[in-house]
Amino acid sequence: MTVDDELVLRLADLSKLAIPPERIEKLRGDLENILVMVEKLNELDLDGVEPLRYVTDVEQRLRADTTGPHLHRATALENAPDGDGEFFRVPRVINH
Repeated sequence: MTVDDELVLRLADLSKLAIPPERIEKLRGDLENILVMVEKLNELDLDGVEPLRYVTDVEQRLRADTTGPHLHRATALENAPDGDGEFFRVPRVINH
C-alpha cells in the first residue's frame, strides 16, 4: 500500500482531525513505518497457535444480564436539548 499526502489527508478527514500542512510529511512517514511493521508480522508462522482470549489465566466473571429500573422516555426527554416528543434529536456527525 502506498502512503501519499492524499491518503494522509483522507484519513485526517475521516478522523475529523485538522492536520497542519507541515505535519503531513511526518505523518506519512509514521504511517509507512506502521505498515512495514504490520507486514513484518505476516512473516510469522502461526500454524497451531491458538488465539489468545485472555492475557492471564483468570477467566472474566460476567454479571448476570438482568433488567433493572429504567428511566421513562418522557422523563429522559425533559432534559434533552432537542427532541420530538418521542426521540432525542442530535446534530448530524457523518456527512458521507
